[in-house]
Amino acid sequence: MAGFKVGIVPVTPFQQNCTLIWDPALATGVVIDPGGDVPQIEAAIARAGFAVSEIWLTHGHLDHAGGAMELAANLNAGLAEGAARVAIVGPDLRDAPLCASLSAQGKMFGVDNLRDVVPDRWLAEGDTVRVGPFVFDVLHCPGHTPGHVVFVNKAARFAQVGDVLFQGSIGRTDFPYGDHAALIDAITNKVLPLGDDVRFVCGHGPSSTIGAERKSNPFLQ
Repeated sequence: MAGFKVGIVPVTPFQQNCTLIWDPALATGVVIDPGGDVPQIEAAIARAGFAVSEIWLTHGHLDHAGGAMELAANLNAGLAEGAARVAIVGPDLRDAPLCASLSAQGKMFGVDNLRDVVPDRWLAEGDTVRVGPFVFDVLHCPGHTPGHVVFVNKAARFAQVGDVLFQGSIGRTDFPYGDHAALIDAITNKVLPLGDDVRFVCGHGPSSTIGAERKSNPFLQ
C-alpha cells in the first residue's frame, strides 16, 4: 500500500474492523477504532512488529472507541522512560457527548468494562494525521454521528471510512442524533469525489472501492 501496510482485527460482537496502519521501514504505526477485545489488538500489533504512535477514532460509538482508553493505558505503561506518549486522536468535537457516554452505551449492551474516552486531540475538517512519513487527510463526514471523521491517504488511493460507507450499504442514521441527508451529502460531496480507484476499509464487513459502490450500492443510486 504505497509503503505502508494495513491490517484488520475484527473486534467485539459487532465484528468491528479495528484497523492497523504501519510503516514497516520505521516500525511505527497507528490503531484506528479499537472498540474492544484489547488483548486481541495487542497481539496483532506484536505480530506486525511495530510501535504504536497514536490511536485514531472515527467516531464515538462503543464498538469503535470502547477499548481506546484501555489500549492507550496499556501501551503507555510499557513505554521506555522518555518515550513519546501514545495519544488518542479524534473524532471531531461534535462527538464529545458520545465519547463521554461510552460506559453508559456499554451497559445498554451488557458490557460493563468500557471507559469513557477523553481524546488528547479532537480533529476537524482539513486536519492531517501521519503514519511516519505518510500523511492522511481528515474529512468530517457527519450523519451516522455528528462528529464522524474519515482518514484518506490520497497518494496511496486508500481511505478508512468508519461507518460512513460500506460494501453495499451506508451507515445507520436511525439514532436521535442521526441525519440521513447529512450522511448522503458527505458521501456525495466528500467521499465519492476522492475517485473510483480509491480502496477503503469500512467499520464492518469487507473492503471495497469507491467505484464499485458508486456503481452498485443501492443507497447511492
